[in-house]
Amino acid sequence: MPKPIFSIQISTKNRKSDLGITLGKINYLLKDKSVECVVFDDGSVDGTDEYVKLNFPNIKIQKNTVSKGYLFCRNKMLNETEAAFAISLDDDAHFITINPLETIKKYFDDNINCGLLALRIFWGLEEPNSIISAVESQRVKGFVGCAHVWRMKAWNAIPNYPEWFVFYGEEDFASYQLFKKDWTVNYLPEVLVNHRVDVKSRKKDLDYGIRLRRSLRSGWYLYFLFYPIRIIPEKMAYSIWMQFKLKVFKGDFEALKAISLALLDLGLAVPKIIKNTNRLTRQEYHSYQQLDDTKIYWRPEK
Repeated sequence: MPKPIFSIQISTKNRKSDLGITLGKINYLLKDKSVECVVFDDGSVDGTDEYVKLNFPNIKIQKNTVSKGYLFCRNKMLNETEAAFAISLDDDAHFITINPLETIKKYFDDNINCGLLALRIFWGLEEPNSIISAVESQRVKGFVGCAHVWRMKAWNAIPNYPEWFVFYGEEDFASYQLFKKDWTVNYLPEVLVNHRVDVKSRKKDLDYGIRLRRSLRSGWYLYFLFYPIRIIPEKMAYSIWMQFKLKVFKGDFEALKAISLALLDLGLAVPKIIKNTNRLTRQEYHSYQQLDDTKIYWRPEK
């Protein structure tokens, strides 16, 4: 059989309902023989794997009997595919743009130094009323994990996602590695994805403190892995000060706990940081800072 051109890859755990919506939305794309879809069930106990086998028999299913983390799943899917391009989707994200694959492939064909495409993402439980965007494609610093596309030649040129990050920061880790290898990350607004998440409600979630802890520590890991040494103290001091100013001094003591634990995590991660350091030169750092910021949230124009 010929190798697929596209591999759509989804990691999931105990989110059968969200996954079902996503697979239903993208199922028409899988009728093309040049497209494969892989779902990696990371230790679900809600029957996710059986649901996929029964309702979407053309989808490849992998399963961890015990959860190993979504970065483990991403690494394994990316390292095993024979496709030229790998589309990473969260289990609660789907394409709004119809037939996006032609647009994606054409952009890669026309931009040979582009290693990864960051897609336009609307965060909301319902699709937006308008999907029009006047923004043009451009090179950016990084990408969002819930919807992006790898050129596999670029993926194979850099280290795997750092599984010890657990959650958050792996996209920036990959972006720095791509930058060091002269691959670009480009924003492609022509392809719109709906990430079915209510962002404003997340602070009320029970895992708010865990998310904040992991977000902070991953950012600090990245400082020590990639930033010129002379810049790190200032960045660390500013990061901690802003957390106190915006959260702790306003009575958010869950944030104080998260900061303390994140600092502890940073200390414990020193051996891994030393082993994986790939520091930017001062010139590379300044060049990287000149790039447009990562396009995280898209909102319809009024």
